Amino acid sequence: MAELIIPYQPRPLQQELHNDPARFKVLVWHRRAGKTVWAINEAILKAIAAMSDGKPRPRVGYIAPLLKQARTVAWDYAKEFTAQLPGFRPNEGNLHIDFLDGCRLNLYGSDNPDAARGIYLDYVVMDEYAQMAPNMWTEIIRPALSDRQGGAAFIGTPKGKNAFYDLYMRAQNDESGLWQSYLYTASETQYVDEGELQAARNDMTEEEYLQEYECSFDAAIKGAYYAKQMENLTKEKQITSVPYDPVLSVNTAWDLGLDDMTAIIFYQIAGKEIRIIDYYENSGAPLNHYVQVLREKGYTYGEHNLPHDVRVKELSTGRSRQDVLRSLGLNPLLIVPKLGIEEGINAVRSVLPRMWIDERKCDRLIEALRQYRTEFDAKTMTFRARPHHDWTSHPCDAMRYLAVSLRDPVDQRRLQSLAQQDYDIFNPMGHDNLASSNDWVPW
Repeated sequence: MAELIIPYQPRPLQQELHNDPARFKVLVWHRRAGKTVWAINEAILKAIAAMSDGKPRPRVGYIAPLLKQARTVAWDYAKEFTAQLPGFRPNEGNLHIDFLDGCRLNLYGSDNPDAARGIYLDYVVMDEYAQMAPNMWTEIIRPALSDRQGGAAFIGTPKGKNAFYDLYMRAQNDESGLWQSYLYTASETQYVDEGELQAARNDMTEEEYLQEYECSFDAAIKGAYYAKQMENLTKEKQITSVPYDPVLSVNTAWDLGLDDMTAIIFYQIAGKEIRIIDYYENSGAPLNHYVQVLREKGYTYGEHNLPHDVRVKELSTGRSRQDVLRSLGLNPLLIVPKLGIEEGINAVRSVLPRMWIDERKCDRLIEALRQYRTEFDAKTMTFRARPHHDWTSHPCDAMRYLAVSLRDPVDQRRLQSLAQQDYDIFNPMGHDNLASSNDWVPW
Protein backbone atom coordinates (compact mmCIF):
# COMPACT_ATOMS: atom_id res chain seq x y z
CA MET A 1 0.00 0.00 0.00
CA ALA A 2 1.34 3.42 -0.98
CA GLU A 3 2.11 6.00 1.67
CA LEU A 4 -1.11 7.46 3.03
CA ILE A 5 -1.39 11.05 4.18
CA ILE A 6 -3.68 12.06 7.04
CA PRO A 7 -3.21 15.69 8.16
CA TYR A 8 -3.35 14.80 11.83
CA GLN A 9 -0.70 15.21 14.50
CA PRO A 10 -1.97 13.53 17.66
CA ARG A 11 -1.17 14.84 21.09
CA PRO A 12 0.82 12.42 23.29
CA LEU A 13 -2.29 11.27 25.15
CA GLN A 14 -4.17 10.78 21.88
CA GLN A 15 -1.28 8.75 20.50
CA GLU A 16 -1.26 6.60 23.63
CA LEU A 17 -4.91 5.77 23.04
CA HIS A 18 -4.34 4.99 19.34
CA ASN A 19 -1.59 2.57 20.38
CA ASP A 20 -3.71 0.74 22.95
CA PRO A 21 -4.65 -2.68 21.45
CA ALA A 22 -7.70 -3.24 23.71
CA ARG A 23 -10.76 -4.20 21.70
CA PHE A 24 -13.08 -1.99 23.78
CA LYS A 25 -11.98 1.34 25.24
CA VAL A 26 -13.89 3.61 27.63
CA LEU A 27 -12.46 7.12 27.53
CA VAL A 28 -13.64 9.74 30.03
CA TRP A 29 -12.32 13.09 28.81
CA HIS A 30 -12.86 16.66 29.90
CA ARG A 31 -14.29 19.32 27.59
CA ARG A 32 -12.03 20.65 24.81
CA ALA A 33 -9.59 17.76 25.14
CA GLY A 34 -9.81 16.74 21.47
CA LYS A 35 -12.23 13.83 21.83
CA THR A 36 -13.94 14.17 18.45
CA VAL A 37 -10.69 14.68 16.52
CA TRP A 38 -9.32 11.56 18.14
CA ALA A 39 -12.54 9.64 17.47
CA ILE A 40 -12.63 10.36 13.73
CA ASN A 41 -8.96 9.52 13.27
CA GLU A 42 -9.28 6.36 15.34
CA ALA A 43 -12.08 5.22 13.04
CA ILE A 44 -10.05 6.03 9.92
CA LEU A 45 -6.98 4.21 11.24
CA LYS A 46 -9.06 1.15 12.14
CA ALA A 47 -10.50 1.06 8.61
CA ILE A 48 -7.02 1.20 7.10
CA ALA A 49 -5.82 -1.54 9.47
CA ALA A 50 -8.78 -3.74 8.53
CA MET A 51 -7.99 -3.33 4.84
CA SER A 52 -4.34 -4.14 5.51
CA ASP A 53 -5.48 -7.31 7.27
CA GLY A 54 -7.33 -8.36 4.12
CA LYS A 55 -10.88 -7.71 5.32
CA PRO A 56 -13.11 -6.82 2.38
CA ARG A 57 -14.94 -3.48 2.37
CA PRO A 58 -14.10 -2.27 5.89
CA ARG A 59 -16.85 -0.31 7.60
CA VAL A 60 -16.27 2.04 10.52
CA GLY A 61 -18.68 4.36 12.29
CA TYR A 62 -18.96 7.47 14.40
CA ILE A 63 -22.14 7.85 16.47
CA ALA A 64 -23.32 11.01 18.24
CA PRO A 65 -26.42 11.33 20.43
CA LEU A 66 -28.23 13.16 17.59
CA LEU A 67 -27.65 12.89 13.84
CA LYS A 68 -27.55 16.68 13.57
CA GLN A 69 -24.81 16.66 16.21
CA ALA A 70 -22.81 14.20 14.13
CA ARG A 71 -23.11 16.51 11.14
CA THR A 72 -22.28 19.65 13.12
CA VAL A 73 -19.48 18.27 15.29
CA ALA A 74 -17.78 15.56 13.24
CA TRP A 75 -18.61 15.80 9.52
CA ASP A 76 -16.08 18.52 8.70
CA TYR A 77 -13.38 16.63 10.60
CA ALA A 78 -14.26 13.43 8.74
CA LYS A 79 -13.80 15.16 5.36
CA GLU A 80 -10.65 17.00 6.47
CA PHE A 81 -8.82 13.87 7.59
CA THR A 82 -9.82 11.68 4.63
CA ALA A 83 -9.54 14.28 1.83
CA GLN A 84 -6.00 13.26 0.84
CA LEU A 85 -6.66 9.54 0.84
CA PRO A 86 -7.08 7.73 -2.51
CA GLY A 87 -10.67 7.25 -3.62
CA PHE A 88 -12.02 10.04 -1.40
CA ARG A 89 -15.78 10.37 -2.11
CA PRO A 90 -17.96 12.13 0.48
CA ASN A 91 -21.74 11.71 0.42
CA GLU A 92 -23.26 14.81 2.01
CA GLY A 93 -26.80 13.46 2.04
CA ASN A 94 -26.09 10.15 3.78
CA LEU A 95 -23.08 11.34 5.82
CA HIS A 96 -20.63 8.72 4.70
CA ILE A 97 -17.21 8.88 3.08
CA ASP A 98 -15.70 6.23 0.80
CA PHE A 99 -11.93 6.05 0.56
CA LEU A 100 -9.18 3.63 -0.47
CA ASP A 101 -11.62 2.01 -2.92
CA GLY A 102 -13.35 -0.11 -0.32
CA CYS A 103 -13.36 1.61 3.07
CA ARG A 104 -16.35 3.57 4.31
CA LEU A 105 -16.79 5.86 7.32
CA ASN A 106 -20.43 6.34 8.35
CA LEU A 107 -21.81 8.99 10.70
CA TYR A 108 -24.92 8.12 12.71
CA GLY A 109 -27.14 9.57 15.42
CA SER A 110 -28.50 7.47 18.27
CA ASP A 111 -31.81 9.30 17.82
CA ASN A 112 -32.33 7.18 14.70
CA PRO A 113 -31.16 3.73 15.80
CA ASP A 114 -32.89 1.93 12.93
CA ALA A 115 -30.38 3.49 10.50
CA ALA A 116 -27.70 1.30 12.05
CA ARG A 117 -29.68 -1.94 12.21
CA GLY A 118 -28.50 -4.79 10.04
CA ILE A 119 -25.09 -3.31 9.25
CA TYR A 120 -21.64 -4.74 9.97
CA LEU A 121 -18.81 -2.75 11.52
CA ASP A 122 -15.09 -3.23 11.93
CA TYR A 123 -14.94 -0.39 14.44
CA VAL A 124 -17.21 2.23 15.97
CA VAL A 125 -16.78 5.25 18.21
CA MET A 126 -19.76 6.27 20.34
CA ASP A 127 -19.27 9.94 21.24
CA GLU A 128 -20.97 11.39 24.33
CA TYR A 129 -22.17 7.92 25.19
CA ALA A 130 -23.65 9.16 28.49
CA GLN A 131 -26.38 10.90 26.46
CA MET A 132 -27.39 7.78 24.52
CA ALA A 133 -29.97 5.13 25.29
CA PRO A 134 -28.11 2.07 26.63
CA ASN A 135 -29.73 -0.33 24.14
CA MET A 136 -28.08 1.50 21.23
CA TRP A 137 -24.96 -0.46 22.20
CA THR A 138 -26.42 -3.71 23.46
CA GLU A 139 -29.13 -4.30 20.85
CA ILE A 140 -27.78 -2.62 17.72
CA ILE A 141 -24.05 -1.87 17.68
CA ARG A 142 -22.64 -4.82 19.61
CA PRO A 143 -24.24 -7.39 17.26
CA ALA A 144 -22.93 -5.40 14.27
CA LEU A 145 -19.35 -6.03 15.45
CA SER A 146 -19.64 -9.77 15.89
CA ASP A 147 -18.99 -11.28 12.46
CA ARG A 148 -15.93 -9.05 11.93
CA GLN A 149 -14.86 -9.19 15.59
CA GLY A 150 -14.81 -5.41 15.52
CA GLY A 151 -13.94 -3.02 18.33
CA ALA A 152 -15.47 0.04 19.92
CA ALA A 153 -14.57 3.16 21.85
CA PHE A 154 -16.97 4.95 24.21
CA ILE A 155 -16.01 8.54 24.85
CA GLY A 156 -17.47 11.53 26.61
CA THR A 157 -17.83 13.45 29.84
CA PRO A 158 -19.91 12.10 32.75
CA LYS A 159 -23.63 12.70 33.17
CA GLY A 160 -24.10 11.08 36.56
CA LYS A 161 -23.78 7.39 37.33
CA ASN A 162 -25.48 5.96 34.28
CA ALA A 163 -24.65 3.46 31.52
CA PHE A 164 -21.42 5.31 30.69
CA TYR A 165 -20.35 4.99 34.31
CA ASP A 166 -21.24 1.29 34.30
CA LEU A 167 -19.08 0.70 31.22
CA TYR A 168 -16.23 2.67 32.76
CA MET A 169 -16.38 0.53 35.90
CA ARG A 170 -16.58 -2.63 33.79
CA ALA A 171 -13.44 -1.62 31.94
CA GLN A 172 -11.75 -0.71 35.24
CA ASN A 173 -12.40 -4.18 36.63
CA ASP A 174 -11.83 -6.18 33.44
CA GLU A 175 -9.22 -8.93 33.66
CA SER A 176 -9.64 -10.35 30.18
CA GLY A 177 -7.62 -7.70 28.39
CA LEU A 178 -10.54 -6.89 26.10
CA TRP A 179 -11.51 -3.70 27.93
CA GLN A 180 -9.42 -0.69 28.93
CA SER A 181 -10.39 2.58 30.61
CA TYR A 182 -8.91 6.07 30.74
CA LEU A 183 -9.95 9.20 32.62
CA TYR A 184 -8.37 12.57 31.78
CA THR A 185 -9.27 15.68 33.76
CA ALA A 186 -8.51 19.27 32.75
CA SER A 187 -6.29 19.78 35.79
CA GLU A 188 -4.19 16.79 34.68
CA THR A 189 -3.84 17.34 30.94
CA GLN A 190 -3.36 21.13 31.09
CA TYR A 191 -4.81 21.33 27.57
CA VAL A 192 -7.03 24.21 28.67
CA ASP A 193 -5.34 27.39 29.87
CA GLU A 194 -5.49 27.83 33.65
CA GLY A 195 -6.97 31.28 33.29
CA GLU A 196 -9.74 29.92 31.09
CA LEU A 197 -10.46 27.16 33.61
CA GLN A 198 -10.80 29.74 36.35
CA ALA A 199 -13.12 31.81 34.18
CA ALA A 200 -15.22 28.73 33.50
CA ARG A 201 -15.37 27.94 37.21
CA ASN A 202 -16.62 31.48 37.87
CA ASP A 203 -19.41 31.10 35.30
CA MET A 204 -20.53 27.59 36.25
CA THR A 205 -21.90 25.92 39.34
CA GLU A 206 -19.42 23.77 41.22
CA GLU A 207 -21.28 20.62 40.11
CA GLU A 208 -21.19 21.70 36.47
CA TYR A 209 -17.48 22.48 36.58
CA LEU A 210 -16.60 19.20 38.28
CA GLN A 211 -18.66 17.26 35.73
CA GLU A 212 -17.47 18.98 32.56
CA TYR A 213 -13.80 19.65 33.37
CA GLU A 214 -12.88 17.29 36.20
CA CYS A 215 -14.95 14.33 34.94
CA SER A 216 -16.87 13.73 38.15
CA PHE A 217 -19.48 10.98 37.96
CA ASP A 218 -20.83 12.10 41.34
CA ALA A 219 -21.96 15.54 40.15
CA ALA A 220 -25.73 15.60 39.74
CA ILE A 221 -27.29 15.96 36.27
CA LYS A 222 -28.53 19.53 35.91
CA GLY A 223 -32.30 19.70 36.20
CA ALA A 224 -32.80 15.95 36.78
CA TYR A 225 -36.29 15.50 38.21
CA TYR A 226 -35.70 12.31 40.17
CA ALA A 227 -31.99 12.54 41.05
CA LYS A 228 -32.50 12.51 44.81
CA GLN A 229 -35.09 9.74 44.76
CA MET A 230 -33.01 7.49 42.48
CA GLU A 231 -29.91 8.08 44.59
CA ASN A 232 -31.87 7.02 47.69
CA LEU A 233 -33.22 3.91 45.95
CA THR A 234 -29.66 2.93 45.10
CA LYS A 235 -28.43 3.54 48.66
CA GLU A 236 -31.32 1.57 50.12
CA LYS A 237 -30.65 -1.30 47.67
CA GLN A 238 -34.16 -1.06 46.25
CA ILE A 239 -32.73 -1.39 42.74
CA THR A 240 -32.09 -5.09 42.85
CA SER A 241 -33.55 -8.42 41.73
CA VAL A 242 -37.36 -8.18 41.97
CA PRO A 243 -38.88 -11.54 40.97
CA TYR A 244 -42.43 -12.04 39.74
CA ASP A 245 -44.74 -13.22 42.53
CA PRO A 246 -47.43 -15.47 40.97
CA VAL A 247 -49.71 -14.89 43.98
CA LEU A 248 -50.07 -11.21 43.01
CA SER A 249 -51.58 -9.87 39.81
CA VAL A 250 -49.43 -7.82 37.46
CA ASN A 251 -50.65 -4.35 36.50
CA THR A 252 -49.30 -2.37 33.58
CA ALA A 253 -48.85 1.33 32.84
CA TRP A 254 -48.46 2.43 29.22
CA ASP A 255 -47.19 5.40 27.28
CA LEU A 256 -48.63 4.83 23.82
CA GLY A 257 -46.69 6.33 20.93
CA LEU A 258 -47.96 6.73 17.41
CA ASP A 259 -44.87 7.01 15.21
CA ASP A 260 -42.43 6.92 18.12
CA MET A 261 -41.83 4.82 21.22
CA THR A 262 -44.41 2.86 23.21
CA ALA A 263 -43.34 2.04 26.76
CA ILE A 264 -44.94 -0.48 29.16
CA ILE A 265 -44.15 -0.86 32.87
CA PHE A 266 -45.13 -4.11 34.64
CA TYR A 267 -45.65 -3.85 38.39
CA GLN A 268 -47.13 -5.63 41.40
CA ILE A 269 -48.48 -4.19 44.65
CA ALA A 270 -47.60 -5.93 47.93
CA GLY A 271 -48.86 -3.93 50.87
CA LYS A 272 -47.12 -0.57 50.66
CA GLU A 273 -44.47 -1.86 48.25
CA ILE A 274 -44.65 -1.11 44.53
CA ARG A 275 -42.61 -3.78 42.76
CA ILE A 276 -41.49 -2.91 39.23
CA ILE A 277 -40.76 -6.36 37.85
CA ASP A 278 -40.46 -5.77 34.10
CA TYR A 279 -40.31 -3.16 31.35
CA TYR A 280 -40.79 -3.26 27.59
CA GLU A 281 -40.58 -0.71 24.80
CA ASN A 282 -40.59 -0.68 21.03
CA SER A 283 -41.29 1.75 18.21
CA GLY A 284 -43.28 1.54 15.00
CA ALA A 285 -45.02 -1.69 15.99
CA PRO A 286 -48.82 -2.22 15.75
CA LEU A 287 -50.91 -2.64 18.87
CA ASN A 288 -51.28 -6.38 18.37
CA HIS A 289 -47.49 -6.66 18.79
CA TYR A 290 -47.68 -5.28 22.33
CA VAL A 291 -50.64 -7.47 23.21
CA GLN A 292 -48.68 -10.49 22.01
CA VAL A 293 -45.71 -9.43 24.16
CA LEU A 294 -47.96 -9.38 27.22
CA ARG A 295 -49.30 -12.84 26.37
CA GLU A 296 -45.81 -14.29 25.95
CA LYS A 297 -44.63 -13.00 29.32
CA GLY A 298 -47.15 -15.32 30.97
CA TYR A 299 -48.08 -13.07 33.86
CA THR A 300 -51.48 -13.07 35.57
CA TYR A 301 -52.73 -9.57 34.83
CA GLY A 302 -54.85 -7.15 36.81
CA GLU A 303 -55.34 -3.64 35.44
CA HIS A 304 -53.90 -1.95 32.35
CA ASN A 305 -53.53 1.80 32.86
CA LEU A 306 -53.43 3.92 29.72
CA PRO A 307 -53.18 7.67 29.01
CA HIS A 308 -56.34 9.68 28.35
CA ASP A 309 -55.65 10.14 24.62
CA VAL A 310 -56.12 6.40 24.04
CA ARG A 311 -59.83 7.25 23.62
CA VAL A 312 -59.27 9.56 20.62
CA LYS A 313 -60.84 8.03 17.50
CA GLU A 314 -58.89 7.91 14.24
CA LEU A 315 -60.62 9.61 11.32
CA SER A 316 -59.67 6.83 8.91
CA THR A 317 -61.23 3.99 10.92
CA GLY A 318 -63.57 5.64 13.41
CA ARG A 319 -61.98 3.49 16.12
CA SER A 320 -59.83 4.50 19.05
CA ARG A 321 -56.74 2.67 20.26
CA GLN A 322 -58.79 1.80 23.33
CA ASP A 323 -61.28 0.03 21.04
CA VAL A 324 -58.50 -1.83 19.26
CA LEU A 325 -56.84 -2.99 22.48
CA ARG A 326 -60.15 -4.24 23.84
CA SER A 327 -60.86 -6.09 20.60
CA LEU A 328 -57.46 -7.78 21.01
CA GLY A 329 -58.52 -9.04 24.45
CA LEU A 330 -56.72 -6.57 26.70
CA ASN A 331 -59.01 -6.07 29.73
CA PRO A 332 -59.68 -4.27 31.99
CA LEU A 333 -58.48 -0.98 30.52
CA LEU A 334 -58.41 1.98 32.90
CA ILE A 335 -57.88 5.54 31.74
CA VAL A 336 -55.41 7.56 33.81
CA PRO A 337 -56.77 11.04 34.69
CA LYS A 338 -55.31 13.90 32.67
CA LEU A 339 -53.05 15.99 34.89
CA GLY A 340 -50.43 18.63 34.25
CA ILE A 341 -46.91 17.31 33.73
CA GLU A 342 -45.61 19.02 36.87
CA GLU A 343 -48.35 17.43 38.98
CA GLY A 344 -47.57 14.06 37.44
CA ILE A 345 -43.85 14.47 38.15
CA ASN A 346 -44.65 15.25 41.78
CA ALA A 347 -46.77 12.09 41.91
CA VAL A 348 -43.75 10.05 40.73
CA ARG A 349 -41.54 11.69 43.34
CA SER A 350 -44.02 10.75 46.05
CA VAL A 351 -44.20 7.04 45.13
CA LEU A 352 -40.58 6.35 44.13
CA PRO A 353 -39.46 5.79 47.76
CA ARG A 354 -41.89 2.86 47.93
CA MET A 355 -40.65 1.22 44.74
CA TRP A 356 -38.44 -1.80 44.29
CA ILE A 357 -37.14 -1.99 40.72
CA ASP A 358 -35.65 -5.02 38.99
CA GLU A 359 -32.15 -3.98 37.94
CA ARG A 360 -31.89 -6.39 35.00
CA LYS A 361 -35.29 -6.33 33.31
CA CYS A 362 -35.80 -2.62 33.98
CA ASP A 363 -32.29 -1.30 33.31
CA ARG A 364 -33.47 1.06 30.57
CA LEU A 365 -36.30 2.40 32.76
CA ILE A 366 -33.85 2.97 35.62
CA GLU A 367 -31.50 4.85 33.31
CA ALA A 368 -34.36 6.99 32.03
CA LEU A 369 -35.48 7.90 35.56
CA ARG A 370 -31.94 8.97 36.40
CA GLN A 371 -31.55 11.15 33.30
CA TYR A 372 -35.05 12.62 32.89
CA ARG A 373 -34.57 16.35 33.22
CA THR A 374 -36.06 19.76 32.60
CA GLU A 375 -35.17 21.88 29.60
CA PHE A 376 -32.53 24.52 30.24
CA ASP A 377 -32.65 27.87 28.44
CA ALA A 378 -29.05 28.84 27.79
CA LYS A 379 -30.03 32.40 26.88
CA THR A 380 -31.89 33.21 30.08
CA MET A 381 -29.88 30.73 32.22
CA THR A 382 -33.12 29.35 33.65
CA PHE A 383 -34.94 26.03 33.64
CA ARG A 384 -38.09 25.87 31.55
CA ALA A 385 -41.32 24.51 32.98
CA ARG A 386 -41.26 21.41 30.79
CA PRO A 387 -39.16 18.27 30.44
CA HIS A 388 -36.40 17.93 27.86
CA HIS A 389 -37.77 15.61 25.17
CA ASP A 390 -35.46 12.73 24.30
CA TRP A 391 -35.40 8.94 24.67
CA THR A 392 -36.09 9.23 28.41
CA SER A 393 -39.50 10.85 27.85
CA HIS A 394 -41.45 7.70 26.98
CA PRO A 395 -40.44 5.45 29.91
CA CYS A 396 -40.83 8.40 32.29
CA ASP A 397 -44.27 9.22 30.89
CA ALA A 398 -45.29 5.61 31.55
CA MET A 399 -44.00 5.98 35.11
CA ARG A 400 -45.98 9.21 35.46
CA TYR A 401 -49.17 7.43 34.41
CA LEU A 402 -48.41 4.66 36.90
CA ALA A 403 -47.99 7.16 39.73
CA VAL A 404 -51.12 9.10 38.84
CA SER A 405 -53.17 5.89 38.65
CA LEU A 406 -52.08 5.07 42.20
CA ARG A 407 -52.95 8.54 43.43
CA ASP A 408 -56.46 8.59 41.99
CA PRO A 409 -58.63 5.70 43.25
CA VAL A 410 -60.47 3.82 40.52
CA ASP A 411 -64.12 4.85 40.17
CA GLN A 412 -66.23 1.95 41.40
CA ARG A 413 -68.94 2.53 38.81
CA ARG A 414 -66.31 2.18 36.11
CA LEU A 415 -65.13 -1.06 37.68
CA GLN A 416 -68.68 -2.39 37.71
CA SER A 417 -69.17 -1.55 34.03
CA LEU A 418 -65.85 -3.15 33.17
CA ALA A 419 -66.85 -6.27 35.07
CA GLN A 420 -69.64 -6.84 32.51
CA GLN A 421 -67.13 -7.24 29.70
CA ASP A 422 -65.87 -10.58 28.45
CA TYR A 423 -62.51 -11.67 29.78
CA ASP A 424 -59.83 -13.85 28.32
CA ILE A 425 -56.34 -14.88 29.37
CA PHE A 426 -55.51 -11.33 30.35
CA ASN A 427 -57.69 -11.64 33.46
CA PRO A 428 -57.54 -15.34 34.27
CA MET A 429 -58.21 -14.70 37.97
CA GLY A 430 -61.74 -13.61 37.10
CA HIS A 431 -63.99 -10.79 38.25
CA ASP A 432 -63.19 -11.20 41.93
CA ASN A 433 -59.64 -10.05 41.24
CA LEU A 434 -60.98 -6.97 39.49
CA ALA A 435 -63.40 -6.10 42.25
CA SER A 436 -60.64 -6.18 44.84
CA SER A 437 -58.22 -4.09 42.81
CA ASN A 438 -58.95 -0.94 44.77
CA ASP A 439 -57.67 -2.60 47.96
CA TRP A 440 -54.09 -1.74 47.07
CA VAL A 441 -54.65 1.91 46.19
CA PRO A 442 -52.50 3.62 48.87
CA TRP A 443 -54.09 7.05 49.05
